[in-house]
Order: sequence, then structure tokens, then C-alpha cells
Amino acid sequence: MSGIFGKDIGIDLGTANIVVYVKGKGVVIDEPSIIAYRKANRRSAKEIIAYGREAKSMTGKTPIGVETVRPLQSGVIADFEMTGALIRHFLSKANNGIRPLGHPRVIICAPVEITEVERKAFIDATLDGGAREAYVVEEPLAAAIGVGLPIEEPRGNMIVDVGGGTSEVAVLSLSGVVVSNSLRVAGDEMDNAIISMMRQNYTLSIGSATAEELKNTIGSAMPMNSEKEFEVRGRNLKDGLPRGIRISSTEVRETLNPVITQIVEMIRETMERTPPELARDIADQGLVLTGGVALLEGLDRRISQDLNVPVITAERPLFSVADGIGKLLDQFDSMKKVLVSVGHGVR
Repeated sequence: MSGIFGKDIGIDLGTANIVVYVKGKGVVIDEPSIIAYRKANRRSAKEIIAYGREAKSMTGKTPIGVETVRPLQSGVIADFEMTGALIRHFLSKANNGIRPLGHPRVIICAPVEITEVERKAFIDATLDGGAREAYVVEEPLAAAIGVGLPIEEPRGNMIVDVGGGTSEVAVLSLSGVVVSNSLRVAGDEMDNAIISMMRQNYTLSIGSATAEELKNTIGSAMPMNSEKEFEVRGRNLKDGLPRGIRISSTEVRETLNPVITQIVEMIRETMERTPPELARDIADQGLVLTGGVALLEGLDRRISQDLNVPVITAERPLFSVADGIGKLLDQFDSMKKVLVSVGHGVR
């Protein structure tokens, strides 16, 4: 069916990254979901000048009149026009820059705990981006399919997806969500905590890119066997001059702890609402941890220790959702029942 109408495509559109899966090819795009644009004035409209990795490299370094923006905030669409432009650009790029003869059928993921209006925005933005048909799948469901959990069985499967803008947890059974929870606290909130700590403790101003690098390099959720240090460079708030200082992994861990505690408590609350028989299954087989923040050192051990449940980190935590969408595309007719919304283009 994809033939003349263009390829079937899956999009994992997150606050931090966009991952595009093309049927028959696998993951073909993994880029930051950021756009750089020149602001509109009286004589000209808003002009997009960069997408993805190129736009991210401009963050915090743009001249007057140029801005970088994340079209999604906390997992939901904050800028409809820019989201459509982002999808349009990467759909074209997934097709080697050539506009397909027709328009592709697209499955896009959305957070599980969003309103119908927010979910419709995902469909409309995907159609606006050039899709012929747009289907929405709930993110934890796609991630569970991607990591290979037997969600169609009458058995409790728990998945925890911690991304850039949102942390989500869902208990799945018989191809559906039984219990779910969502928190608009995740990787971005960790970066903000690091920025605040540097400002308060060292009167040093750093940007989000530096905070993210610090988190990824020496951040952890549990004590390390050998603690690390990292040299951070920023602007001294006392005299406005550049300055560098060394930060320990212990200090970063203490900074991240309040955010991690919120995520753990969200999982605990979900477990408390899980039916007893499904809770027993989860106690036996554990939960699966996925999303970009799953790569934070010791997060799996921290969740396991606090909740007394086995925790398995997905093999490809950054691509679990995209892999799940890929499986949905491959078995579209038989797995169509897990899709929650559909929209059709007018073209």
C-alpha cells in the first residue's frame, strides 16, 4: 500500500529529539527537535534557517533577530506552525530530500496522559507536515512493543519512559493500557537543576547545552565506584568574565536527586493503583526502563532499590518508541487496534 503513495513512516516526536523510522529501512533520522529561525519583521515573514543538529549547535549563540525554538514543550505541541515545519522537513529528508509521488502514511507517538485537543494537534501537525494519513499511538505502548514485551498476553507489563520533557509509566495487558501516569519532569528538568546549582553555588552562568553535557558525562543516580570530575566553563556573574571550575559527580548527583525522587514516586503511585494480579506479574518479571534518561548511570539500580522490583534497561533506550512504531508499520493491519486516533489529509 505504501508504493505509489510514498513510504510508510513512523515518527517519535519528543521534546528533545525526533526519530524517524522508514518501513523497510529502520531508523533513518535521529536529530534534536529544534528549529532556528529569523524573526519576522514588517517586510518579511518568519524564515527557518536550520533544523535539528545544525539548529542545536546555534542554541545560545544566535545573533540579534535569530532564535532557536523547541516546538514541543513537556511532550506536547507548543508551536503548531513550527511542529508542522519540523515534520515536513524530516519527512522530506527521510525520502532523501525528494518529495514522494504521493504522501506517506504516518504513525506518530504522543504521551499517554494528554487531552483530546492535544492529541488532535499531533494529527493536524502531521497532516500539515505532508502525511496522507496520520495515526497516533501512545508512547509507552510503542516503547513496550519496541522492547519486545508480550503486551497482547493477559499479563502485567510495566514500562517506564523517561525522556527530555516527560516521564511516563504504563502497565499494559491484552494490548491496552491498564494504568498510566505522567510527569512533566524529566531530562530537561535535570538540566535546569544543574543550571540553578551552578548559579547558586558558584555564581557561574551556564547554558542548557553545557548542563546537558555535564549531566551526560558525570551525572548519576547512585554512588559510583570511582567518582568523576568535569571542568565547566561559563560566565562569572560577579564580574561578567569567562571562568572555569571543576565539578564533582557527587555534587551533580545531589542536584539531580530531587528530580529522580519525583520520577520514582510517580512509578510508586502507579504501582499502588495496579490490580493485584498484574502487580504480581511485575514483581516477578520487573519493569523495563527506556527513554534517553535511562542512560543515566545507576538510574535502574536506584528505582530497583527504592521500589523493591527488578529493573531492566532497554537495549536501545533512545529508539524503543521508534522500533515499536516500526513493528506497527510492519504488521499494520493486525496491530491497528492499538492506535488511538486517526486523521486523513484532504490532498
